[in-house]
Amino acid sequence: MSLLFSVMVLMLMGLAACSVGPSNSSSSYCTESKECLQFDLICRTDQYEVRHYSATRWISTDAEAYFLGVGAAMAFRRLYHYISGDNKEGLKFEMTAPILVEVPENTKMWEPAIYTLSFLLPSAYQESPPIPTNDKLYFSNMPDMDVYVGVYGGWMLSITSRLHAHLLTKALLKVNAHYNHTHHYAVGYDSPLKLLNRHNEVWYIVEGDPVCGEDHHTSINDIN
Repeated sequence: MSLLFSVMVLMLMGLAACSVGPSNSSSSYCTESKECLQFDLICRTDQYEVRHYSATRWISTDAEAYFLGVGAAMAFRRLYHYISGDNKEGLKFEMTAPILVEVPENTKMWEPAIYTLSFLLPSAYQESPPIPTNDKLYFSNMPDMDVYVGVYGGWMLSITSRLHAHLLTKALLKVNAHYNHTHHYAVGYDSPLKLLNRHNEVWYIVEGDPVCGEDHHTSINDIN
């Protein structure tokens, strides 16, 4: 029994290591960072992708603002200071990709919303990350999950994020797909200095079995 348990632990450790990997892998849209969040592509349709993500650990902070861009800018500074050495160990490390912004669904134009911005911790610090000195920062765990993904270029602004979230939910409604309606993720892969060929995404967490629709082109079986 102890041997079986050891094998299972090693397998889980291997899966965790694969969830954060080099940016030159086949499942990476990262062009400016050495490490990137990895995924398995379940299927792709003309409107969206379905991906599987393994559990990962992130450093997060919340910001209250009327617009996504303003909230993200406020939160970004705190997180950037953290990876630049503003932690109890004084460690500095490079950014990973992507950046996640949790966007609540039920927001009103005349009221601010709480946006949660998260940096993916590098593979070397997934298990034991340096402790932040800013009490507004905290660690968050992204669970093992499937997500519906909409992809778009340009800049990740409040209006573009909402537009592509709407387009994705419209496509999911057509195929009767179930997903978490409380929030979505605005996902950015590029620095502000990159002007062309930018890659952004919107995510909704799958509830139940993922739906690929009748027009899906790629499945995880095709990849494996």
